[in-house]
Amino acid sequence: MPSKLVIVESPAKAKTLSKYLGKNYIIKASMGHIRDLPSKNLAVDVDNNFKPDYQVIPGKSKTVKDLQKAAKTASEIILATDPDREGEAIAWHIAHLLKQDDNSAKRVQFNEITKQAVQDAMKNPGIIDMKKVDAQQARRVLDRLVGYLVSGELWTVIARGLSAGRVQSVALRLIVEREALVLAFVPEEYWIISALAKYDNTEPFKVKLVKLGGEEAKVDNGKQAEQIVSDLKSLPSSLHELKHRKSSQKPSAPFTTSTLQQEASRRLRFSVKRTMTVAQQLYEGQEIGQDGHVGLITYMRTDSTRISPVAIDLAREFITGKYGEEYLSPKVRVFGKKKSAQDAHEAIRPTSLEYPPDKVKPYLKPQHYRLYELIWNRFVATQMADARYEGVTIDIGVGEKGEAPAGSEKGKKGVPPYLLRATGRKLLFPGFRKLWGEQSAEDTDTTKKEDGDSPIEVPDVFFNSGQSGHKVIQSGEQINLQDVDGEQKFTQPPARYSESALVKALDELGIGRPSTYAQIITTLQDRKYVLNEERKLKPTDLGTAVCELLVKEFDEVFNVEYTAKMEKALDKVEDGSSWTDTVQEFWVPFKKHIDRFHAKKGELKKEAQKRTGRTCPQCNEGELIERWGRYGKFISCERYPECK
Repeated sequence: MPSKLVIVESPAKAKTLSKYLGKNYIIKASMGHIRDLPSKNLAVDVDNNFKPDYQVIPGKSKTVKDLQKAAKTASEIILATDPDREGEAIAWHIAHLLKQDDNSAKRVQFNEITKQAVQDAMKNPGIIDMKKVDAQQARRVLDRLVGYLVSGELWTVIARGLSAGRVQSVALRLIVEREALVLAFVPEEYWIISALAKYDNTEPFKVKLVKLGGEEAKVDNGKQAEQIVSDLKSLPSSLHELKHRKSSQKPSAPFTTSTLQQEASRRLRFSVKRTMTVAQQLYEGQEIGQDGHVGLITYMRTDSTRISPVAIDLAREFITGKYGEEYLSPKVRVFGKKKSAQDAHEAIRPTSLEYPPDKVKPYLKPQHYRLYELIWNRFVATQMADARYEGVTIDIGVGEKGEAPAGSEKGKKGVPPYLLRATGRKLLFPGFRKLWGEQSAEDTDTTKKEDGDSPIEVPDVFFNSGQSGHKVIQSGEQINLQDVDGEQKFTQPPARYSESALVKALDELGIGRPSTYAQIITTLQDRKYVLNEERKLKPTDLGTAVCELLVKEFDEVFNVEYTAKMEKALDKVEDGSSWTDTVQEFWVPFKKHIDRFHAKKGELKKEAQKRTGRTCPQCNEGELIERWGRYGKFISCERYPECK
């Protein structure tokens, strides 16, 4: 009996599926896309409704012939590419090459590669979703129009080999504009006044000056700092106020593509590209001892924080069994979605709680284990109880109330001239932190940190004040200051983008899709537009020159607001909008920019070349000028090619 042919994208995924489907199935991999727009020309007929000229990708002919040969003897063809727009487009291209009808070709999808999910999908095949295909085509055609046409103009003005992608150029603009802020930044002097406070028989603890005469302390010169230090050493000090507070902290939502990239960068120091590569491999399957090839996580290209009820129930059962009832969140946690979220797939989570990190660790490479553990911990933590804290704020007054502090002519009634502060926090119950550990930038603390101070260690006596069996520490009690000191500081420029920060910015601004960020960041570095120095993205001279030219000539196209607006329009194609109308809406104003750029490229080329004021030593006629080449700047005679 002829076998059924199942076509997936990768050999690893094929290997995992073969474990679940048995001998009646032949599983082949397309190795990603097999048809695309050729790179040698525009390949989009702008006068014929933007008809794309798809061709088999060079090097994929053997794969196509292999699929066609297998299809001839198969009793059924099942397209099981990834469950997103790219996967849908790949399925559509394969169907065309295998002469399958769009409305009858069998399409199956699974958010996770587990036995149950695969078998359920096979029992309920659908058809190719042409709305998703059109949404992918709209993006592909639009990106080709921008990339091919603008890149071509850059070649003639600056240097061959440059590129100007639709989203890539906006990402570059963010990096260049941040660099401009860094370079233009003028540091301002300020002073931090601190001391060690000693109460009764406790260990000294650090306090900082926060208020002068009831107003926020702003010390901007050494003379004022010296006077304040002198006053703090000579004036009497006492407890002004002791405040207690209880706070709680909730776990963050399970991972989306964007938040996984950010947290893997922060905690594991993974590049965005590395994170996506490892996640893809965890999704497609890893060899787990006698269990064979196992898909360990759900699909990793998602913008949803939704979790299936079954997975939530299993997580809650796991928490109760491993940590006890007190560590379980009293209510099932459900996380809201962003307005721009497609919500097509669940959040990223483990496919099964039968594979805790310690069980699979012996079978995984270190990078796979570390990312899997991160995903596991984040998911399980979502259903755990809040972490609970007790916090204290210790305010120490120096000088008599109503006196004027240094730098002021009069004091404020009822207020000490100087107020120093320490804030402390003690963990009462770890809750989800028992699993998740240290605080993440994304975590939500219901208690706002006062004056931006981080909690420090303060003696237990302040936490216990007034509790059963402990003395009440009252305002006015003496607290002595030691080691009073002023430290000169200077304000710092805005931080350059890290890969993680750039991903967060692009995601929050609604530019591009998180699944494309790895490729965008990689391209910026491969094109020598950006350097990654000490995990910070810094534009090169070439990147800055390209960005400045694009902003000058295509500001309406390569800006954040317009790109975000286009993303929304492109998303609507999946909801049924015409993809050709969407591209047309972009094309009309864009074509005007291209035509104008083309008409003045001679002038722009001269502007891009920097004159040195030196005569060519070879011909003694032409002036030496700085030009851009594929490998950076070089100097040549303006009479080139007559003079070489």
